[in-house]
Amino acid sequence: MTRQEIFDKVANIVEKHFDLAKDKISDSLNIKDDLNADSISVMEFVLDLEDEFGTEISDEDAEQIETVGGAVDYILSHLN
Repeated sequence: MTRQEIFDKVANIVEKHFDLAKDKISDSLNIKDDLNADSISVMEFVLDLEDEFGTEISDEDAEQIETVGGAVDYILSHLN
C-alpha cells in the first residue's frame, strides 16, 4: 500500500470522525489542536485506524501521533 493510499484512508476517517471537509485535510493537520479533539475523540480515532488497517497501536504510540501525517507514517511503518 502506498503512502498516498494510506493518506486517503486516514483522510476518510478524519472526514467522518471530525466532520471536516476532505480538502481541508493535510499531513500537517494537528489532531488535537486543529480538530479540537479531546482524549476520547483521539482514542476513537485511533480505534478507527486500527480497524481500517488491521494493526494494533499501543497507547504509548498513540500519544506520539499528533498530526494526520504522523498517523499515515506510523501506519506505513507498521503494516505487514
